[in-house]
This record gives sequence, C-alpha cells and structure tokens, in this order.
Amino acid sequence: MATDLEVVNDRITVIEETIAGIVAEHELGEIVTSLPGIGTTLAAEFLAYAGTLTTYPSAAALAAHAGLAPISRDSGRRQGHQIRPHRYHRGLRRVFSMSSFTALTHCPRSRAYYDKKRAEGKTHRQATAALSRQRLNVLWACIRDKTPYQPKQPRSADLVPCELA
Repeated sequence: MATDLEVVNDRITVIEETIAGIVAEHELGEIVTSLPGIGTTLAAEFLAYAGTLTTYPSAAALAAHAGLAPISRDSGRRQGHQIRPHRYHRGLRRVFSMSSFTALTHCPRSRAYYDKKRAEGKTHRQATAALSRQRLNVLWACIRDKTPYQPKQPRSADLVPCELA
C-alpha cells in the first residue's frame, strides 16, 4: 500500500506542476495569481470557469454569474430584502470563497475588511461573502488594467510621526 501511495503522490506532483506551467503561460496567469489567497490551483479553476472574461462586460456581471451579487426580493411594502440567487456558477463562487478564507490568514487588508464587516454586525457568512465580492472587484480591476495586484501604500497624511523620547 505504501508504494501505491507513493505512486499516487508522484502523479499528483506531476499534475500540479503541469497546472502551474499552464497557468504561468496563460496571458492572465500572473495577474490572477498575484492576488493574495489565489494560488496556481485556484487560478487554474478561475481561468477555466471564467475563460478570457470577454463574456462579462463588468465586474458586476461576473459577480452575478458567480452568485456574489444579491437579488432583490421586494414585495408590496417590504423593501430592501435581498437574497442569494438560486442560479449561479458554483465553481466560480467556490474559487472566491476559498481564496477569501485563505486571504483571511495571509492578507492583512482582507482581514481588516472582514473585521470591519463583522463590526458592522454582519455574520461570518455575510462578511466572507462581502470579502469575496470585494476581492472579485479588485481582481476585475487588475485584469482590466492588465497589471498584477499591488496593495495600496499608505498616504503620507495617514502616517503618524514617531515622537523621539
């Protein structure tokens, strides 16, 4: 059994290397993998599900397809009632959900956004869905501008000078 397991592990390694090579050769591979929380496997899934992104005219269209844009369920006097759509691409939603979970531990900006949403009274699911949507918007902007993700640097006005003792 141990030799069979070693053969399977070697095969998995070869497949992962092949996926990494294909993602690296893709025109959007570097841009997609530059976002914290998206490795080669999630990038490959995103590129497979989303394609060249020519079918989506905006980030909102991609978010709607991924199930990250709420649908209004207003009726009569009831307003502001929004739900998750029933029809959406579960693979795309999974990519952004998994990358959000990973980014919570590895990206301080994502963690700060999640904590802000929790402080606003959102549940864990609502906060991670909001983080997924925010990350989708950031990835869309990076793809639109054809530039890898770079976190914003703090403005000089935001920096507090240290006092010398």
